[in-house]
Amino acid sequence: MKIKAVPTIIAVLVSALVAFGFYSWCRTSDNQWLLAIGSFLCLFVPLMFCVGVSFEGRTTASTIALGGIFFALMLVVNLIFTFIEFGIPAYVIVNGILLLLLILIIYVIAKVKQ
Repeated sequence: MKIKAVPTIIAVLVSALVAFGFYSWCRTSDNQWLLAIGSFLCLFVPLMFCVGVSFEGRTTASTIALGGIFFALMLVVNLIFTFIEFGIPAYVIVNGILLLLLILIIYVIAKVKQ
């Protein structure tokens, strides 16, 4: 696994801008910071696997596709949380399960080394 510096920095900046947008649009002031930090982390990880990491062989294509799918899924989930009233446990559980599922699938793909 190789991490490419410039695409990873771009992934950080894109995730930070989207997280700031969610922070600005959040209607509940109690959970704005949780939404901003959580959406940054949950968007950065799939985007990093999508553009900032390369593996050997066909594994890179699989991780790019999987990262793109999970980035879109996390974007929709965090957009929903932006416009509804939510509790901290619900937000952490939903995003945590999706993030850990992404990491598990990428681990399995990398272990197979197709």
